[in-house]
Parts: sequence; structure tokens; C-alpha cells
Amino acid sequence: MRPSLDSYPHLAGGKVRDLYEIDDEHLLLVASDRISAYDHVLETPIPDKGRVLTAMSVFFFGVLGGANHLAGEPDDDRIPEEVLGRALVVRRLKMVPIECVARGFLTGSGKADYDRTGAVCGVALPEGLVEASPLPEAIFTPATKAELGEHDENITFDQMLEKVGRDLAVKLRDDTLEVYARAANYAADRGIILADTKLEFGLAPDGTLVLADEVLTPDSSRYWPLDGYEPGHVQPSFDKQFVRNWLTSEESGWDRASDTPPPPLPDDIVDATRRRYIEAYERISGLSFDDWVG
Repeated sequence: MRPSLDSYPHLAGGKVRDLYEIDDEHLLLVASDRISAYDHVLETPIPDKGRVLTAMSVFFFGVLGGANHLAGEPDDDRIPEEVLGRALVVRRLKMVPIECVARGFLTGSGKADYDRTGAVCGVALPEGLVEASPLPEAIFTPATKAELGEHDENITFDQMLEKVGRDLAVKLRDDTLEVYARAANYAADRGIILADTKLEFGLAPDGTLVLADEVLTPDSSRYWPLDGYEPGHVQPSFDKQFVRNWLTSEESGWDRASDTPPPPLPDDIVDATRRRYIEAYERISGLSFDDWVG
């Protein structure tokens, strides 16, 4: 008999995930079908999105190996029936207050930073780069973790040193770049470009640095099809960039600079986004999403 979700105290809720307490050492991490963009949680959910994020994270935790926060299988008996397939039993960790971002291509906020300064988070880049240009080598660009509704703030590595200390900062940078390199190679073999990714880490009681939260999902990463890739314009994507593009289009009628929340997503955008998330999982993992638990 599985427990009900109501039997676990609710500890915290984010843009997409909710955290519940199982016991002193374990938490239940539940991914919802909510989708966020431009620091707003949209009122329109994407069906099956929480299950895709969970499936992709479990797959990549397995590919990467090493220390991660998983503390049970996807069908663990401690997972309530109502969230089965989109929830994981994880270790309780002291989370590091840094978003660890690796970028192999110039796009998004990195492109905006480069256009202003010729650098991304203080990392100088060659002149003449355009949208979706490959970088000479992957770069580490940390950010502070913002509260719900606030902006994550890109910071330099030196600013990160002041926040977490040299030893931890160097370890975070090196581990992030290693994860990105391995995942980018894995995706490339399957015809997909991993343009960038955002990782989170926590510290175990013994001080071990542990990969946590979600990993290499279409929410935390930009995935582009390798076929047809050409720098100089925004790439088609398997991630929520598709939603961002619609929100900033004339069709949505939304002014990002205004104080008004984004409009509801049309059914065709919802359906297309769902298909993109599932395709990303199936192409990268080689598995059928229909076989995922839940």
C-alpha cells in the first residue's frame, strides 16, 4: 500500500517542483506539469511534462554515474500513486546556492551579455560571434539562485569565490564542465546538440559534492537538432525555448517588459511543446516514453 501525498509534510515549492519530507534523511521530489518562462509560471500546464523531466533525469543520472541524490528507484514504494512517474525519493542535502551553467554555444542571456560586453559572466570571447555560434571551448557561467518570481543573476567566477570559497568553487566548475562535456558527446552521437545546461549540487553530511535536482532535462538544458544547424539565427529546439519564442511573438500579444502576466498558451503550442519534450527524451535515451512508470 503506497502512502498518500498528504502523509508527507510539504517543505517547499518552486516554479516546477515541490519538495516533501519522507524522514530525516530522505525527501520526495515531485515534478509538476507547470512550465515557467521569463520568471513567470504560466497558467497553462504541459501534459506529461513532469514525467518527461523525471524520466530524463533518471536516465542521465544512470549515464553519468558518480555521486547523485537518488535514494530509490522510480517505482519506489514510498512514492504515492498520484505522483508515480513524476516523483523521486532523494537524499536530504545542503544545497549549494549557485546555479552552475555550462555553455558550449552562444545563445539566450549569454548572447545578450556578449553583445553588451564581449564576454559572458566575465569570460572574454572572440569578436564576431553570432546567435548559436559554437564557443572555442565550453565555459562555466555561474548564477545566483533567485526566489520564485525573481531573476537569477549571472555572476563572475570571482564573485562565486566570495560566496562559496575557492575549493568548492573550483570543484563546482570542474564537475559542471565535465558533466556538460560527457552529455554533449552523448547527445551528439544521437544527432542532437546540447547548447548549454544548468546543474545544481548539494553537500552530503560528509562533505561530498552531490549532483542534485534535475539533470539535463529540456527544462534545464537547450537541445537543438544537429540536422540543419546553422549559426546566425535562433535554432529550432526540443526544449521550452519553443514556448519562449511564442510568448515574445506578435501572436501572443504579450509585452515582456510589462507588469502583466503572460497569456495562456494555445492548444497547438501546448501539444507541440509536449511532443518536443517527449521526442528529446526518446531520441537521447533510445527508450519509449510509453514504457516509463506511472
